[in-house]
Amino acid sequence: MDPVTSQDQVLEEEVSYVRILSLNRPKQLNALSFQMVSRLLELFLRYQHNSNVKLVIVKSIGRAFSAGGDVLGVVRAVKQGGWRLGAKFFYDEFILNYLMATYTKPQISILNGIVMGGGCGVSMHGRFRVATENSVFAMPETALSLFPDVGASYFLSRLPGFFGEYLALTGARLDGAEMLACGLATHFVPSSRLSLLEETLCKVDSSDPTIISAIIDKFSQQPYLKDHSAYHRMDVIDKCFFHRTVEEILSSLERENIDRPDAWISATIELLKKASPISLKITLRSMREGRLQGVGQCLIREYRMVCHVLRGEVSKDFFEGSRAILIDKDKNPKWEPSKLELISDDMVDQYFSKVSDEEWEDLKLPAFAIAKL
Repeated sequence: MDPVTSQDQVLEEEVSYVRILSLNRPKQLNALSFQMVSRLLELFLRYQHNSNVKLVIVKSIGRAFSAGGDVLGVVRAVKQGGWRLGAKFFYDEFILNYLMATYTKPQISILNGIVMGGGCGVSMHGRFRVATENSVFAMPETALSLFPDVGASYFLSRLPGFFGEYLALTGARLDGAEMLACGLATHFVPSSRLSLLEETLCKVDSSDPTIISAIIDKFSQQPYLKDHSAYHRMDVIDKCFFHRTVEEILSSLERENIDRPDAWISATIELLKKASPISLKITLRSMREGRLQGVGQCLIREYRMVCHVLRGEVSKDFFEGSRAILIDKDKNPKWEPSKLELISDDMVDQYFSKVSDEEWEDLKLPAFAIAKL
């Protein structure tokens, strides 16, 4: 790895007791590269036992906080060096997610722009998550035939009702007001006040979350939740997305749409029908297991799942989804299996089992701190 490249991709600034880390691949919408993950891991580990660091701010250069992991980089790595090379990226990324989730010092993520996929992994596990009027959140993995990873089965499954299942399966987008309403963001600060917020935080000589929260509160507003927001549809979401299978969720939405035709329900059905069937199946199971697991257990399970996706034994949909959405951009993936009913429970089970490869190991979580339950 070229250390210069890595330092350019995550800029570090020291201001008194605060460290400001800026994701800096604006042309790539700050998609997380191998180098960025390694650099963030190195810096967070360095700060962990440094008494001169009381607070870490993570923000970005450009119009995106981070549009996700560098999926194309992973696909290239797998094609050139085999699935293990791709798995290495996820291994390091999930260790970083765990470190952030168990960190002893407050992390403030400034989400002034697009935050998707892997970008959620380096922000949602932090204690404070500041949305703005420019924030756009989504976990659109099912459109690529991946699944919401980076610990999403932990943080999405803890949203109100079955809102997490709705976001995980459909990849629907939220704005900053919706992020605050459902709890993905802890605060909403207008972008025009961010520099003043940062300036004030840089004067803090404390790791006390109460003190930091009170400072962010002074810059915060209660944003307007749009009339057509999905968050106003919690009754339908809870009624339809609580079902045990994806087929039942779809049938329930379709029945609802017959009873009271609705553009939002039609759009939701459309999103589910476009997604990879195998991806929908493993995503729903992942979310249901995540409701009962700690963040560490979720990441260990998600690592198993991602290794199976990269190996392509049950389905090669991940590579087809990457081709259709990211490489050829024809947006017309040919999923295989092509229908939900062609996917057996045994096929789904395989994604949750240990990988049958002598050199493969489960994700090993370091003892950074006491894990969140």
